[in-house]
Amino acid sequence: MAEVILISGKEHMDVHAVHRYLSNESYWSKGIPFELVDRAMSNSFCLGAFIEGAQVGFARVITDYYTFGWLADVYVLPEHRGLGISKKMMSFIQEQDWAKRLRRMMLNTSTAHGLYRQFGFTAPAFPEYLMELYQPDIHLKYRSSEG
Repeated sequence: MAEVILISGKEHMDVHAVHRYLSNESYWSKGIPFELVDRAMSNSFCLGAFIEGAQVGFARVITDYYTFGWLADVYVLPEHRGLGISKKMMSFIQEQDWAKRLRRMMLNTSTAHGLYRQFGFTAPAFPEYLMELYQPDIHLKYRSSEG
């Protein structure tokens, strides 16, 4: 297997490839417009996994870099799964100085609980404290002229 290179920063990401995966392959953001992905990446810590210059994985953390982070949009292309790439990405994120000081990092997943448990994630300590405004398909109503 070729070497996996991890690189952070939106400026290093293949935004079109990330959008293609999120819009067409993910269960959480099918149909999401390119503009939303691009803007979301601009306001997040972005991490890409690359093999021979091609982006094969992605993760982002929406964070204030001091107290809270939300892990989102984590994926590895199907043909590169099972090679430990997601574990490398999670380790890289958790090794960041800012990540070590966060009081709380959260995420949603329907399929990868086993992966995230390896990195200390558990069910919320007080789920009764959590609330949400859930609009799963709001991205389908987005128009590029809107903020």
